[in-house]
Amino acid sequence: MTESPRPVLTYEDGALLRHGRPFRMLSGAVHYFRIHPDQWEDRLRRLAAMGANTVDTYIPWNFHERVEGAVDFDGWRDAERFIRLAGEVGLDVFVRPSPYICAEWSNGGIPFWLSGRTRALRTSDPVFLAAVDAWYDELIPRLAPLQAAHGGPITAVQVENEYGSFGSDRDYLVHLRDGLRERGIVELLTTADGTTADMVLSGSVAGAMGTFTFGTGVTEAVRLRVPDQALMCAELWGGWFDHWGEQHHVRSAASMIGTAEELLAAGGSVSVYMAHGGTNFGLWAGANHDGVLQPTVTSYDSDAPIGEDGSLNDKFHALRAAFAPFHDGDLPEIPEAPRRQSAASAPLVPGASLLDVVRATPEGAATAMPLAFEELGAEDGLVAYESQITWAPGAAVAVDVLHDRAVAFLDGVRLGVLERDGMRSLDLPATGGSGLLTLVVESQGRINYGPHTGEAKGILAGVRIGRRFAHGWTHRVLGQDAPGAAAPAVPVADTVATVPSPPEPVPADGTPSDGLAVAVLDVADPADAWLAFPGGVNGMVWLNGFLLGRSRAVGPQVTLYAPGPLWRAGRNEIRVLDTDGLGSAVEIREEPDFGPREEFIGS
Repeated sequence: MTESPRPVLTYEDGALLRHGRPFRMLSGAVHYFRIHPDQWEDRLRRLAAMGANTVDTYIPWNFHERVEGAVDFDGWRDAERFIRLAGEVGLDVFVRPSPYICAEWSNGGIPFWLSGRTRALRTSDPVFLAAVDAWYDELIPRLAPLQAAHGGPITAVQVENEYGSFGSDRDYLVHLRDGLRERGIVELLTTADGTTADMVLSGSVAGAMGTFTFGTGVTEAVRLRVPDQALMCAELWGGWFDHWGEQHHVRSAASMIGTAEELLAAGGSVSVYMAHGGTNFGLWAGANHDGVLQPTVTSYDSDAPIGEDGSLNDKFHALRAAFAPFHDGDLPEIPEAPRRQSAASAPLVPGASLLDVVRATPEGAATAMPLAFEELGAEDGLVAYESQITWAPGAAVAVDVLHDRAVAFLDGVRLGVLERDGMRSLDLPATGGSGLLTLVVESQGRINYGPHTGEAKGILAGVRIGRRFAHGWTHRVLGQDAPGAAAPAVPVADTVATVPSPPEPVPADGTPSDGLAVAVLDVADPADAWLAFPGGVNGMVWLNGFLLGRSRAVGPQVTLYAPGPLWRAGRNEIRVLDTDGLGSAVEIREEPDFGPREEFIGS
């Protein structure tokens, strides 16, 4: 009779065991979905050199199933390859595949098409669970053979993520736990919650070891730990993320290592969040909501020990020294510093206005009332709403529930900007009249944490002219591919150039020079680069057709990371679509600029 596979990690009398012997998990979070796949091995080797014996990664559902039923595990989404690479490097894998991940990731990892269908997210609601089960039927059979019990590197699997700060549906947690076991997961199951009794109570489920998330909270974690379970912090926040319009958050190496050493001295295991933050490429950056919307920046550097481009800092060396005594032999050698391109610049040549880009997009649904992004199948980005309106003298146009921002035009003339937490109405020409109203609506990031998770995007409660609704709307979904509107011939800039042209002034009438512009850089030796867009206001940036992310004048982030594998030897094209005002140049800078710094410790 074949013996059932046994988990490699267990716990007993408050100790974590590996094959029955005392063990410390020394982990760091590294997310494959935030790193170019050609750089996965490099980042994993840097993690191993830091002294980690484990890598932890989420698996964001919406990254793999952008369209319902079209599940993708190829290329950048080949999570199995990332896990196997970790094993080849000598790391265990702590995988966190729950339907919700938070992670400052769009919608907390829940697909927009599902949050548009049910409000009962992260519950035992039949609609939600049916989708989860279909996803798990695709995902878990890929993970099960990679468990340590079968010779793979996966040693632990998380059931749900910080559920104790969100909900109280015990049946939902049981369903997830049982679904993992029934689909072949035999390794250690865990949950993760903050350091309050209420969070631990609501987020725990029998059969899963409770772990904690904190910046400083060792004493509380020791007090709240279930006596028989091992002490573990599944997210020790060694840094923090940034929101647009705020400062760049940092945490000193001394502060971070103080908490890590306190945890280790208490007999605990640790996963540093983040060990390497990576980048919110595309439009995958999430948002928070604390009275107002707080969109997350493109960079997820997080002031981590291993920087966004793989560079190493004082935190790396402090953790390497702290982790080294837990290893029997020498740690791997520290890898060489990543290569960067030299400073350069290229003119950014305008090719089409924002409305030209809109007009080049096929017209979609025609409806009486404007539709939400979810109803249009729009994951994120821009949607143009248009309606023929008439108005009386002194009237204004108002959007009562706007998620999140709209640039308004009347007969092609810019009226201004409407914002969810700012101006929500604009005056129409005082004389009255009729014309074509165009609202180019931008989703600035789907909320990933708290009660607003899963909320819809777009125009959600109609548009009013004075007191009456405007009816009769058409929609154009601009999508996330690089706009193809024609641009003039662009001069090629060689990477030896270092002096940018000054930004061109705003036209005398005050109208921003919005729209699409193109720059070309000729690169002899492709390598990592830091891109800046002086004078730009609110843009999306594509490098050789790949959407790097957003660049915004409000900061704090100034430079976008452009990894070496995206560059080509020879001609490279950068496209910028800015809703508010294009700059005059694209610059390659030799150092990152994340903006003004502020010491911050997550709690």
